[in-house]
Amino acid sequence: MKALDQSRRKLNTEEDTRALGLGIAEALEPGDVVALIGDLGTGKTALTKYIAEGLGITEEINSPTFTIVKEYRSGRLPLYHFDVYRLGSGEELLDIGAEEMLDGDGVCVIEWADIVADVLPDDAVAIQLEYGENEGERIAEFL
Repeated sequence: MKALDQSRRKLNTEEDTRALGLGIAEALEPGDVVALIGDLGTGKTALTKYIAEGLGITEEINSPTFTIVKEYRSGRLPLYHFDVYRLGSGEELLDIGAEEMLDGDGVCVIEWADIVADVLPDDAVAIQLEYGENEGERIAEFL
């Protein structure tokens, strides 16, 4: 991944989340993995939508909760969007064939990445999303 400001950020508005996602997308290169960690409702899918927008993805992005992964190829790089909430381990992720995507020509964005952290590359960009102090506020912290 190219250089990216990885400071802790308050996301007070949807536009703040969009700016973060677009910035991440600009820095992404083939083979990059973005590992999103956070509770329900902290903005993992929203951030993924804006990363996809920044990559030029034209399809609608929604969480692949039941399919585990969705693939999008309309942007400058393929996007493999994972929601691993229903998996029990990194081994289960590899069992569904994710290794070729993790090592592939596109980028992976993985929601609930802490569940499968043991099989993610060491250079994955991990982002913790948390609720902020104020209504609607989120905190994005690069780990």
